[in-house]
Amino acid sequence: MTLTVVGSINIDHVIRLAQFPRPGETLTGSDYQIVPGGKGANQAVAAVRAGARTRFIACVGDDALASTLVEGFATDGMNTEAIESIRGVNTGVALIQVNSEGENTIALAAGANGRLTPEQLQRHSAGLACKQLLLQLEIPLDTNIAAATQAKAQGAKVVLNPAPAQALPDAFLSLVDMITPNETEAERLTGMAVNNDLGAAQAAAALHAKGIATVIITLGARGVWLSERGKAGQLIPGFKVNAIDTTAAGDTFNGALLAALQQGQPLMTAVRFAQAAAALSVTRTGAQTSIPYHAEIQALLDAN
Repeated sequence: MTLTVVGSINIDHVIRLAQFPRPGETLTGSDYQIVPGGKGANQAVAAVRAGARTRFIACVGDDALASTLVEGFATDGMNTEAIESIRGVNTGVALIQVNSEGENTIALAAGANGRLTPEQLQRHSAGLACKQLLLQLEIPLDTNIAAATQAKAQGAKVVLNPAPAQALPDAFLSLVDMITPNETEAERLTGMAVNNDLGAAQAAAALHAKGIATVIITLGARGVWLSERGKAGQLIPGFKVNAIDTTAAGDTFNGALLAALQQGQPLMTAVRFAQAAAALSVTRTGAQTSIPYHAEIQALLDAN
């Protein structure tokens, strides 16, 4: 059975700057690029490049670049039958600034992503009979809840990357088997600052209390905090690399993690595989342009 990703597709406009501008300030940047992005698309691409059988349920607009995006997904080997073009709207857009430290700021316009409603989802409900369902928060929340409810009822493992950060109802979180927030997202969901291992453990415990069996809090260069309900949590250090662009790090981690789990890897092994994928992605620019393939990921693991 496959991994089904339900989520967003964006066209990313990326510009590099020495530092982020302050309010009212104009800075001259460099290396402007238009590249495919969107958290859903990034994670689906990361999964399929890492070897997962992947189906993607999403929407694009009727603009000139939409068909090129979908063709690119198909070239990677993704099942794109459930990606629909919505007339009269544009594909989602992300305006991304990347500073000299590799950090980024992102402004989004939902476009066709906002048209991925529960009603639209039902047109592709057969895709929710899957082994794993991967969700993010760049599409309407009601759609995520509908997808999780239906997939869970059919035996799927529901994985949520709760990004961009927002408050979520406990009824939704109770459907989630695995959650993968970063520090900011974990704090938004639990009210607990994740500044150290104790904070990560407390936030994980709060998420377990909401019914989530596995909590993986990504901590940037420090690594990830892995917590399984009923077991002591632990910090898993990351790989040391020269980061130049972190735009797709979290998405690459999520897609690669699901690929490794689909291939039957133990959770700890899958996390290390995902960390290696994310580490490679931050050494490159852009979103999907930075996402590595399985052989590259395995080579980094073998070298460490």
